[in-house]
Amino acid sequence: MDQSKKRRNNRGVTLIELLVVMIILALITALAAQRFFGKVEGARRSAAKNQIAELEGALDLFRLDVGRYPTSEEGLESLRIKPSGAENWDGPYLKKDLPLDPWQKPYVYRRPGEHGDFDLFSFGPDGKEGGEGDSASDIVNWK
Repeated sequence: MDQSKKRRNNRGVTLIELLVVMIILALITALAAQRFFGKVEGARRSAAKNQIAELEGALDLFRLDVGRYPTSEEGLESLRIKPSGAENWDGPYLKKDLPLDPWQKPYVYRRPGEHGDFDLFSFGPDGKEGGEGDSASDIVNWK
């Protein structure tokens, strides 16, 4: 009987050790996931900046042909579809459909802009304009 008690005690210690190892692995995984998702968010912000730069180039081509930037009402769709009254329109100015931002929301275009000829931006991951701290995540063409 002494021998079977020893085996039970060894199994209990092994179970506790297993639980400790599982907890340590869970903590390490949580830390790694946090760093990974930080990299993903940075990549999305970078992609949004690149898409905004591409849209700015297309808007400049539109202006060269038509003599003005599209109005807010015409919007970015005028880079793909000729708006009425744009006689010298020589588009489409984008090879593909109008992109959504990396958070699957449309880019915001305002003409006239508050910061230049036009404002072009994404609200970022929070989907809201402006914000402070972590929520101040708008990606804009004027910075």
